Amino acid sequence: MAHRSIPWIRRLTVGMVCAIVLACGGAGPTVSPATPTTTAAPTNSTVASADIRVLMMGNSHTAVHGLPQRLHAMLVAGRPGKTVAVSVAPDSLFLDEHRYNTSTLQLLEGQTWSAVILQAQKYSTSGLHTYSTTEAQALVRMARTSKALPVMFPEWPRRGVAETDRIYNLHVSIAQKEPACVAPMGQAWDLATQRHPGLALYAADSNHATAAGAHLAALVMFASLTGVPPNSLPTLAPSDIPPDVQAQLQQVVADTLQTVDPHKHCPADTLL
Repeated sequence: MAHRSIPWIRRLTVGMVCAIVLACGGAGPTVSPATPTTTAAPTNSTVASADIRVLMMGNSHTAVHGLPQRLHAMLVAGRPGKTVAVSVAPDSLFLDEHRYNTSTLQLLEGQTWSAVILQAQKYSTSGLHTYSTTEAQALVRMARTSKALPVMFPEWPRRGVAETDRIYNLHVSIAQKEPACVAPMGQAWDLATQRHPGLALYAADSNHATAAGAHLAALVMFASLTGVPPNSLPTLAPSDIPPDVQAQLQQVVADTLQTVDPHKHCPADTLL
């Protein structure tokens, strides 16, 4: 198998730039929204005026079950008093494709971003093939040109497949060439699966995330972007994730960060 997943799934088109911009009026016990919503594409001025501007690019793993909206809600809760914009590159592609995609490049270069999250580096599921990381390295450099914090988003392992280290180390190899933060995504999923075996993180294809899996992924990204302990976040409401499960996942990510530092390969960078 050349690279992970079935092409029609992985190349699912998002079909829009997803952005959520919300002004924060102060901290409180709950924040809203935390569930997927349909939003209009932002104007340039809307994104530019936000205090925190995050661009996510990747494939269906970035878009599934409202991961960007969940990350937005966490940033709003974790950075009270700040306005937040989370945007998603309009096409669902691998990073080597995003590198040359006109829509992606216009979005990346047309705004000043606080952070750029890079997901969908090709890798060999068998370990027998090697795919170029040159394009991902170029995207990291382009993010830094706009003074953005680059964050690599290694995918979680497929259900029942011991591939966390291989995927993570591939992304570390990119960060060693072009400094970037590397989110401990797979490690958090492994710990959550071990600690809470009854919690459904995987969709039926054993590859994509459920709502709980997307929530877990958003927590990992939140902590990687900000350095804020995820278990300091309030309960997000309304939400499709029960409060007790939110707390469990927050603790999983907090414990993961005790053993895997997402900022090891970006020590000089200022976090959000």
